[in-house]
Amino acid sequence: MYARSSTIHARSSAIDAGIAYIHDTVWPALTGLDGYIGLSLLVDRLSGRCITTTAWESEEAMTASRPDTNTYRDHAAQILGGSPTVDEWEIAALHRDHRSAPGACVRVTWARVDVNEADRAIDGFRLATLPTLAELDGFSSASLLADRDSGFGVVSVTFDSADAMRGNRQAMDDLEAASVRDGVQVLDRCHFDLVLAHLRVPELV
Repeated sequence: MYARSSTIHARSSAIDAGIAYIHDTVWPALTGLDGYIGLSLLVDRLSGRCITTTAWESEEAMTASRPDTNTYRDHAAQILGGSPTVDEWEIAALHRDHRSAPGACVRVTWARVDVNEADRAIDGFRLATLPTLAELDGFSSASLLADRDSGFGVVSVTFDSADAMRGNRQAMDDLEAASVRDGVQVLDRCHFDLVLAHLRVPELV
């Protein structure tokens, strides 16, 4: 399974229009593409950062979708008032306790490891981090998107509410600290509202 994420730092006044365009136009249009298995939209209204992620059954399907998704992304960028940054990933791990509901929030952490340690880091996330996350109150799901060739990765942890995410902040910080001791370099983190979640990605652990 593979994923493409498009990040735009939007004007705050344009966010609602961008959400409407992605919900009403982009999402229905993508459902007809071969190999498409879902879309999510994360929004941080304080910073204006918006991340749309599409998921695909194979790298070939993701590659074939580029012409169509480029068109929709460019129009979304015009509406939101920002320039998109695009990344393509392997969906290296995903565990879903239950599907998200309105009010869900997501903690996203960007990180990298030495390229030679990428496989070990992915295995560690699957075998150790995911089971620990699944025990947290209000946990909904977690995923790891990875680029094994560069060592970069993104961990997204979804909670049922902002209160649940805040209540687990120390536990999440402790998990990150443990990963740093194990050779992971944390580059950035951000908290988002999960605005759209229409993913059909199967369990990958």
